Amino acid sequence: MMKSACISLGVVLALIVFPGRGTAQTHVELKDAQGKTVGEVKISEKGSGVEISGRVHDLAPGEHAIHFHQNPKCESPDFKSAGGHFNPENKKHGFDNPEGHHAGDMRNFTVSADGKARLSVEDKDVSLNALLANGAAIVIHAKADDYKTDPSGNSGDRIACGVIMK
Repeated sequence: MMKSACISLGVVLALIVFPGRGTAQTHVELKDAQGKTVGEVKISEKGSGVEISGRVHDLAPGEHAIHFHQNPKCESPDFKSAGGHFNPENKKHGFDNPEGHHAGDMRNFTVSADGKARLSVEDKDVSLNALLANGAAIVIHAKADDYKTDPSGNSGDRIACGVIMK
């Protein structure tokens, strides 16, 4: 059933290596709890970390958290199958936490009044190889991350999810 749930979400993933540039990247389709596509992101190597770029749509206006999560699963309706934040070093959550932060923590982004946003977020604490090794997920939350509350920054429900796999 879990396998069919992932398939029914229609997660599209492709790993592309551009010859001569040596930059690996992967594309991830983001779906909401009803299985509707709400965006697509590209995760590219950038220095020792990654950059997430793309567009989202049909989301509530305002600030939203975005995180890498530990499991390559996006089962609706709540996406809890994605597990906790990607955190291989067992740190606390949040950029403002003196004991933090998770490798999967990223800066918030803002959705405009028309429900759309362009994403351009960096995560200097995770590599594309680490995300692809066992798979992971990228999750958008209903609210902004407060950058300090463990384990998830008071970021609210998981409203969109996409699987990151080889």
